[in-house]
Amino acid sequence: MADTTTQELHGMRERARFREMKEGTKEDWDIISGQYFAFAKGLPDRVLKHLKLLEGDFGGFPVCRLEHSLQTATRAHRDGRGERYVVMALLHDIGDTLGTYNHPEVAAAILKPFVTEEEHWICQNHGAFQGYYYFHHLGMDRNLRDRFEEHPHYAACAEFCEKYDQAAFDPDYESESLEFFEPMVRRVMAKPLSSMYVKSDAEAA
Repeated sequence: MADTTTQELHGMRERARFREMKEGTKEDWDIISGQYFAFAKGLPDRVLKHLKLLEGDFGGFPVCRLEHSLQTATRAHRDGRGERYVVMALLHDIGDTLGTYNHPEVAAAILKPFVTEEEHWICQNHGAFQGYYYFHHLGMDRNLRDRFEEHPHYAACAEFCEKYDQAAFDPDYESESLEFFEPMVRRVMAKPLSSMYVKSDAEAA
C-alpha cells in the first residue's frame, strides 16, 4: 500500500512538457531540478538499503559480505581514518550484487562525488591489489597490482588492502554495527565534493 501511495504522489507532481530534451524550457528544467534535488536527498537511504543486501551472503567466505564490509570500515575507523575514508571502506564491496565481474568499479562510481581522488582510486582498484593475497591459488597472477607500481596512489591502495580489506574476515572480530556508520554515510553524502550536476561553491558564490 505504501508503494502504491508513493507512486500516486509521484504521478501527481508537476512534469516537464517536452518530448525531446532540445525542446525543454527553463520552466521545464526548474520543475525537473526541484524534484532532482529532493530525490538526491534520499541517496544515503538507498545506499544503506542496498548495502543490507550483502547480509547473509557468504559466498564461501568465513563471514558474510556485510560483515566483511562492517569489519573493514571498523578497522579503518579504529585506526583513526577520516569519515570519507571510512565510508569508502564500508562501501568498497557494495557492487558485489550488481557488478559480479567488476564490483570495485561499481562501488567507486557511487563514491566518486563524495570522496577524495585518492580514496576513489583506492576503491576503484582495490580488486587488483586484493588479488595479491589469493590470485596465485586460482592460477592467476598475484602481482597484477604491479601494473600500477608507478601510480602515486599505489602505496595507499596496498595499505588499504593489507591493513583493512584482506584482514576483515575474522568471525571473532567485534565490528561496529551498520547503524553506527549510518550518520557518517549521511554526512559524507550530504553534498558532493564535485559533480557535473551540482554547482561548485565557487560557481554558487
